Amino acid sequence: MARLNLLEETRYEKLPVTVYPDQQTASVAVAGRIAALIRTKQAAGEPTVLGLATGVTPIQVYAELIRLHKEEGLSFKGVITFNLDEYYPMKPDAAQSYVTFMNENLFDHIDIDKSLVHIPDGTLPQDEVAAFCLAYEKQIEELGGLDLQILGIGRTGHIGFNEPGSAPNSGTRLVTLDDLTRNDASRDFGGKQNVPTKAITMGVGTIFKAREIILMAWSAKKAPIVRKAVEGEISGEVPATFLQLSDNVEFVLDKDAASGLTRFDTPWLVSDCVWDNSLKKKAVIWLSTAVGKPILKLTEEDYNNHGMAQLAVEQGPVYQINIDIFNQVQHTITGWPGGKPGADDSQRPERAEPARKRSIIFSPHPDDDVISMGGTFIRLVDQGHDVHVAYQTSGNTAVWDDDVLRYMEFAIDFKQSVGEDTARLQGIYEDMRKFIDQKLPNQVDTPEIRDVKGFIRKTEAISGARFAGLPDSNIHFQALPFYETGKTKKNSVGEEDVRLTMELLQKVKPQQVFTAGDFADPHGTHVVCFNIVIEALRRLRKTEAWVNDCWVWMYRGAWQEFPTYEIEMAVPLSPAEVLRKRNAIFKHQSQKDRPVFPGDDAREFWVRAEDRNRETAQSYDKLGMAEYAAMEAFVRYHY
Repeated sequence: MARLNLLEETRYEKLPVTVYPDQQTASVAVAGRIAALIRTKQAAGEPTVLGLATGVTPIQVYAELIRLHKEEGLSFKGVITFNLDEYYPMKPDAAQSYVTFMNENLFDHIDIDKSLVHIPDGTLPQDEVAAFCLAYEKQIEELGGLDLQILGIGRTGHIGFNEPGSAPNSGTRLVTLDDLTRNDASRDFGGKQNVPTKAITMGVGTIFKAREIILMAWSAKKAPIVRKAVEGEISGEVPATFLQLSDNVEFVLDKDAASGLTRFDTPWLVSDCVWDNSLKKKAVIWLSTAVGKPILKLTEEDYNNHGMAQLAVEQGPVYQINIDIFNQVQHTITGWPGGKPGADDSQRPERAEPARKRSIIFSPHPDDDVISMGGTFIRLVDQGHDVHVAYQTSGNTAVWDDDVLRYMEFAIDFKQSVGEDTARLQGIYEDMRKFIDQKLPNQVDTPEIRDVKGFIRKTEAISGARFAGLPDSNIHFQALPFYETGKTKKNSVGEEDVRLTMELLQKVKPQQVFTAGDFADPHGTHVVCFNIVIEALRRLRKTEAWVNDCWVWMYRGAWQEFPTYEIEMAVPLSPAEVLRKRNAIFKHQSQKDRPVFPGDDAREFWVRAEDRNRETAQSYDKLGMAEYAAMEAFVRYHY
């Protein structure tokens, strides 16, 4: 989509924004700017004073700086750094400390003088923190201030740990962390209860004094807060909005983080557009929602009053546009997710033939299949398709330690009941209890504990798949190696992950692949597993003819749902089918009531799934479609 006047299309944006196609490209660009600054200052015989950030956002920037050092001779001699923040209290050698983070992700791999590195001290007695903060500020001032400050942005709008309520002239200080911030950090600490409640942070006023400020944000998860920071009113409730007052700031975003900005989300409100079908569909559905009318009741006045006069003039009359989009949305609805045998499929989302398809549902965690598409899963089986499910990871980090002991106690009691010796099992159990009693936050479990946690998830997954109607021969456990670290931080994808996936695909030769397209998953496992499946299919396509007839459908549900305008297949569920799906989810007892890593949504997974499926059905109903109890949504991925 080409848009015209840049000044016009960015008129809602209150500070400079640069958008890159992806995180990697953006990170390389930011690292290049840092490197250019360092080289310029070195040539002038001056030190470079950098303000550095932690968290996921800058990791690829630091990786590129390391590459520039090792491969292109970038030296960090004479570079002075000040980190934004540190948890309090926090020991510098703790796995979660920002000292550890900076050493692992940057300092240990470059030639920086560690005596020129400054990170807030999380070990100080509280009565010494205020004096430390004043000294931290003074050190920066004596060096003439920060040349460049890089920032991320939290979902509360915090920069550094300047949470909502922070003042624009605030200095370095001890702060109390927002509940959402602690929730986002919970996975790193093995649970929210282990996340410190306080932190030492540079203030907004300190950040403001930097001669250049770059705020980076990646992924759709950050899109809502980015929009508030860039287009919203200045408010202490969103501290990042204070950056609108700076003449030296730039937001650097990937396209997903920028997707909520007006020029990308509703471009018709800011400039003329090239109205391809996808934009037209998005705009008409948006208009229907904005005015609260079904699609077929939208009028020319509605179009004119909501920035869509150009569409009405170029492709009208508007009633014809309404009919076109209504039909497109209606044609996404099908009760036959595997295709309806013998039917005209020209207006259906799936092919009619072959009448009995081979389908694989790839489930990143052992419960994503039933949580996200349990109704469709059951429908495919009921309609006679050859359905397989592949559990890509063991999910063994997401089981409570208490459950391990409970299952071990059951195993010991069972062995005793059949007259078998339990001495060895009892010894393992006692070792487990001792380990768990002394276990530190996010400490890697013993192999025996990891095995039991994996067995718990495996038996639950088998129970859920059997409930959906699968024979045991169609239930596959991949336990992809990238996941099996025992840590919340996983390894990079390796050849073995792709090979195992290719092997299973070649064995089944599916006409349909269902895979998780829920990239808002806060743990990152979904997108990793998705990329493995796509890479496997792309490699197989080079030699295997069957891949050309294999369609990939993405599902969501555990963390978010597809927006209505993106949905290409909507499978309606009756009240009875909703109940069957709920019962399949209930088979995952270790994830019920209170999962180990729930994200920021306090609802149980079955409640989340039902609410989202009901909301999808309601959105279709409001557009003027038939009223259903629930709907599961899918988008086709073209690889």
